[in-house]
Amino acid sequence: MTTKINALYTAHARATGGREGTGSTDDGRVSVKLSTPKELGGAGGEGTNPEQLFGIGYAACFIGALKFVGGRDKVSVPADTAIDSSVGIGQIPGGFGLEVTLKISLPGVEAEVADRLIAEAHKVCPYSNATRGNIEVTLTRA
Repeated sequence: MTTKINALYTAHARATGGREGTGSTDDGRVSVKLSTPKELGGAGGEGTNPEQLFGIGYAACFIGALKFVGGRDKVSVPADTAIDSSVGIGQIPGGFGLEVTLKISLPGVEAEVADRLIAEAHKVCPYSNATRGNIEVTLTRA
């Protein structure tokens, strides 16, 4: 069951040509060439791919969730907080699926506090909510 949201912002983007095409946003801020990785049978090429874009988006969104939770819980989230994301793609019965690992660096934050922030951020992050129960997401502290 899905929950209807009252969208505060809506992004608009367009892709053409699939994994060997292009992608751009309606405001012109993002314009990328796409290439299929050799591991997926493509030529490699100079372009990016949907998994890389998803990894950047998830990591950036998760940092936003950490900041939200930190503000709510009166915990300072360091300015140099960083997330290294890994997005795997592979076959599942009937198609393809993803798996994600987020390696979260919260410099100077005590381990127990960092673990609590990460767990709470995972509850509020829109990407986490979108993927929960659909793909394996592993959260680790750097």
